Formats: sequence, C-alpha cells, structure tokens
Amino acid sequence: MKTGIVTSLAAAAIAMDLAGCQDLKPLQADIDTLESQVSTLQQDVRAAKSSSDSASAAAQAASQAANGAQSTASQALAAAQVAQAAGDATNDEIDRMFKRSLSK
Repeated sequence: MKTGIVTSLAAAAIAMDLAGCQDLKPLQADIDTLESQVSTLQQDVRAAKSSSDSASAAAQAASQAANGAQSTASQALAAAQVAQAAGDATNDEIDRMFKRSLSK
C-alpha cells in the first residue's frame, strides 16, 4: 500500500519536473503528510487486528465454557433419570408389598 502511494508520488514528481516545476517543497510536504497518514493507518490496522484477535480468543473461551456446561447438564440429566428410575422401582415395590399385605 505504501509502495503504491510512494510510486504515484514519484511519478507525479517526475511529471512536474518535466513540466518545468522546480519547487518540490510543497510536493515534499504532501509526501510527508501522506507518509504520516500511512503510518497512522498502519497503527490503526495493528490495533484493530489486536482487538479482533482478543475477541476471537474470548469467543473461543466462551465456546469451551458452553461445551463444559452442556456436558455437565447432560451428566445431571443422566443422574436424574437414574434417580427417577430408582424411585419408580421403589414405588412399584412398595405398591406390590402393600397389595400383598391387603390380600392376606
């Protein structure tokens, strides 16, 4: 990106020199301004990339936490189903015992 700008400015400088323009100080000031702007833009791009990388890392951590929570929830559901089955079996046994005692 910087090379393209510098090349364009160099071409403009050559064209102005060929046209007989001997005062390159204003053109040099424009080049300095553009170089400063390019430097600022490069810093902004680096900062944006850093922010993007941080956001990506945070999203990855959140995804891992969500996967862990899903695993824990699945384990809790399985344990609850086992407990429910045990409770149902106990209730069935109590019902059978109660019916046997009434039939005697």
